[in-house]
Amino acid sequence: MIKDKTLLITGGTGSFGNAVLQRFLNTDHFSEIRIFSRDEKKQDDMRNRLKSDKLRFYIGDVRDFESVEPATRGVDYIFHAAALKQVPSCEFFPMQAVKTNVEGTHNVIRAAGMNSVRKVICLSTDKAAYPINAMGISKAMMEKVAIAESRNLKDTTVCLTRYGNVMASRGSVIPLFINQLKSNQALTVTDPNMTRFLMSLHDAVDLVLFAFEHGNSGDLFVNKAPASTIGDLAQAMKELSGQDNEIKVIGTRHGEKLYETLCTREEMIKAEDMGDFYRIPADNRDLNYALYFSEGEANISEIEDYHSHNTNRLDVEGVKSLVKKLAYVRQELFGEEVEDFLV
Repeated sequence: MIKDKTLLITGGTGSFGNAVLQRFLNTDHFSEIRIFSRDEKKQDDMRNRLKSDKLRFYIGDVRDFESVEPATRGVDYIFHAAALKQVPSCEFFPMQAVKTNVEGTHNVIRAAGMNSVRKVICLSTDKAAYPINAMGISKAMMEKVAIAESRNLKDTTVCLTRYGNVMASRGSVIPLFINQLKSNQALTVTDPNMTRFLMSLHDAVDLVLFAFEHGNSGDLFVNKAPASTIGDLAQAMKELSGQDNEIKVIGTRHGEKLYETLCTREEMIKAEDMGDFYRIPADNRDLNYALYFSEGEANISEIEDYHSHNTNRLDVEGVKSLVKKLAYVRQELFGEEVEDFLV
């Protein structure tokens, strides 16, 4: 299905793009992989590090349709990963989140439709479910835009994935804990009872590839993932390091939730259980508003969200077992030379 095809990755110099390249670069899948991003330094670093004839680099910004559209010409598939993802920066600059996450997604899908791209997979976040911060709200709108656009495209399939925090990714808590351990500082925890899903970058790639293989237009895919409390994660990092740093509770930051939701109960009522994943089909009702009021879901109050408080909860030993597999942790905490830095 993907042999001798062309893949475009927006935001391709980021963590997800690097993980995709690690999966496909040395296989016969995809004869050409295009990296689209606005950071010429990261593109140059990637070009010099990988030295692959498969790679083509495009400087541009998803906010700018005139730079996106040429990059989609001759493309078969798109993984749309470009986004503003940091909660605090989006909170202070919400219109920047709108321009990148909402308008940028619209530009990518519109360009894909113009150039008959076969399938577009848009990457979303658990913060889009019941969003309380600007980043989550912009991603929730991104999902709505993608689903709305999918209804109007005949030759291009648009579907979405939604996943939680990626362990050891840029700006996440594991690198923070490791820096604090190395500096012999207290591990700062917002709320020890706060829970988060635990996913690796390769779990995220597996989810996108599952959507790529099974997705119909407008589908949203979520993977089932374990979770832990932030307190247990901090304790696990302490025990893995062999140090006894203090764990300091600093209080919940603005825009943070006690737990993260991957599927709302409104979505769970129509979700299809596909083993390791949930598939949520698009709501394809039209603008006949009477149906919204005359037809309801009798058992919706009996359905629970799928969130990090009610998924498989790992204890400290379970977290240690999972986290010590991460190449970042093995390299930074144990001093191992790890070739696969993104595992």
